[in-house]
Amino acid sequence: MKKIERVKIIIDRLESLYPNPDVPLNHINKFTLLVAVILSAQSTDKKVNEITPELFRIGPTPKKMYELGLNTIYEKIKQIGLSKQKSKNIYSTSEIIMNKFNSKVPNNFEDLESLPGVGHKTASVVMAQAFGKATFPVDTHIHRLSQRWGLTSGINVKQTENDLKLLFPIEKWNKLHLQIIFYGREYCTARGCDGTKCFMCRELYPKRIKPVKLIKP
Repeated sequence: MKKIERVKIIIDRLESLYPNPDVPLNHINKFTLLVAVILSAQSTDKKVNEITPELFRIGPTPKKMYELGLNTIYEKIKQIGLSKQKSKNIYSTSEIIMNKFNSKVPNNFEDLESLPGVGHKTASVVMAQAFGKATFPVDTHIHRLSQRWGLTSGINVKQTENDLKLLFPIEKWNKLHLQIIFYGREYCTARGCDGTKCFMCRELYPKRIKPVKLIKP
């Protein structure tokens, strides 16, 4: 099966499974989405969603978040991984957005990636989900599935992102980002599939019998 044929099957199957994928991180505005994405690094969306309602209730804007102070922010998020560093990043990011960007979340990669705790993936998620810009954020699920589905060599997440952008229509990037994540969590998990077990892997590679060796991000 040619790669272009696999791409069509992936689009069709994911559209059938997840026609209207919701943003998995709870938020109330662009700023709280940014904070939620910062918190999600090396943490599950489920855990982030458990701790953010109270944090966002008292710190829904850069000014109010900054006024909480570093210690209060830490106390509200200490249940998740890397909480000390994340609390510093959120505190500093709130101050910078308040003073440098007039309390508005930047809508471009350069300014977003200048913020503490905001790398390319975080910036891509914010650009896609807050501003509707066409991006293709690559997390561990997407990196894993892209290799199992023969869409990338998987050398690194940057290469995976570039390969996916070349294969899929730009108007589908933001939706596919969520659809692939959901599929990876539900069907093609890290331990539950090895490239030969889930129905998408079997359909794309019906003759594959050996597990796919993955390059981790």
